[in-house]
Amino acid sequence: MQHDTALMPLGMNTVETGAVDATSEKRVPRRLDGRQKAAVIVRLLLTEGADIPIEDLPEDLQEILTHQMADMGLIDRLTLDAVAHEFAEALEGVGLSFPHGIADALTAMDGKIAPGTAARLRRAAGVQQSGDPWPKLRKLEAVELAAFAQSESTEVAAVLLSKLDTPKAAELLGLLPGPVARRITYAISGTTHISPDAVDRIGRALLTQAETRPPTAFEDRPEKRVGEILNQSPSSTRDQVLSALDEEDADFATCVRKVLFTFADIARRIAPKDATSVARAVEQDVLVTALVAATEPDDVSTAEFLLSNMTSRMADALREEMAEKGKVKQVDGEQAMTTIVAAIRTLEQDGGLTLLSPDEEDDE
Repeated sequence: MQHDTALMPLGMNTVETGAVDATSEKRVPRRLDGRQKAAVIVRLLLTEGADIPIEDLPEDLQEILTHQMADMGLIDRLTLDAVAHEFAEALEGVGLSFPHGIADALTAMDGKIAPGTAARLRRAAGVQQSGDPWPKLRKLEAVELAAFAQSESTEVAAVLLSKLDTPKAAELLGLLPGPVARRITYAISGTTHISPDAVDRIGRALLTQAETRPPTAFEDRPEKRVGEILNQSPSSTRDQVLSALDEEDADFATCVRKVLFTFADIARRIAPKDATSVARAVEQDVLVTALVAATEPDDVSTAEFLLSNMTSRMADALREEMAEKGKVKQVDGEQAMTTIVAAIRTLEQDGGLTLLSPDEEDDE
C-alpha cells in the first residue's frame, strides 16, 4: 500500500463525530481532522489483522502517524462507522493511483528502465535508492565485486564480503591478490559492532557505482568470451593462442585459463560420482571416439577417469568398442571431445552436476 493511499483520510473532509445535536438531541459524528481519521483507519485495519506495510511510508509520515495514534484515546462506534464509510467511498472513487514523487516513481519503475537512467534521475532529484541494495549487488559477477573490493577501503571490502553468499564470497576472494585477500578477511573481525544503517549506506554507495558505469556492448567479460571461443577450438589452435597471450599479457592469459574447460580438464573438475552422468549425456559412439582419440597425457587421464568411475559393466563394454573401432581421425576425435564438453556444460546449467572450480583443483 503506497503512503498516499494509506493516508487517504488526510484529504477527506472534516466531520463531527460523537457530538450531540442540541436541537434534535441526536448523536452526530464528532469532528476529526485528516490525521486523526488516518489513525482511526490504520488502527481499524490492524485490529482486523490486516498486514499494512507502514514501513514503506516516508519516515516523517511514520512519525506523524505514530504520534497521532498515541493521542487518539477512545473512539465511539458512530465515529468509527462514519470514518470507515468515508474511507470506503474514497477508495471506490480511485481509478488509478500513481507514485508520490520521483523516489516512489523510480521504485515503481525499478527493472523497467535502464540502471544508468535510474541513477541519473536519482542524482538529479537528490534522492537515495529505496529498498535493500544487497540483493542486487549479490547478482553481480564476482569479478565486478572484486574490482570494488580492491578500489574501496579494507573495511568496506570486509562488509561487502560478509554480505555475499558464501560461494560468491569464496569466488571473489580467489580473484584477489594474496595480501589484499588476507587484509580483507582479517578486517571482517572488526565488523561485529557495525550498525545496520552503515551497512545499508555502504550497499547503496556500491550499487550506485555499479549502476553508473557506462553501458558496454558485450554482456560477458573479455576473458569469458575468449575462453568460450577457445573451448570450441582445436587443441593446436588453443595452445598457440594461449602461448601468444602469455607473451602479450600473462595476467589476462591466467584469467582465460580459469574460464577454459576442455576434455583434458574433466578429470580435474568433475566429481567421480558424476562420471556416469557424463557418459550417458552423449551418444555412445561419440564417447568411444573421444576415448580412442585420447592420446595426450591429460586426455589419457580423463579417459581413465571416466572409465574407472562408471560401472564395470559399462566400462568393459566401452573398452570392447574402443578396441573394435581402432584408430580415429584427429578431427573426428576433437569433435567428439568438444561434444562431450558441451554436454557437460548443459548438465551444469540444468543442475545435473557442479564443476569444481580451478581454485579447488589447486587446493587438491
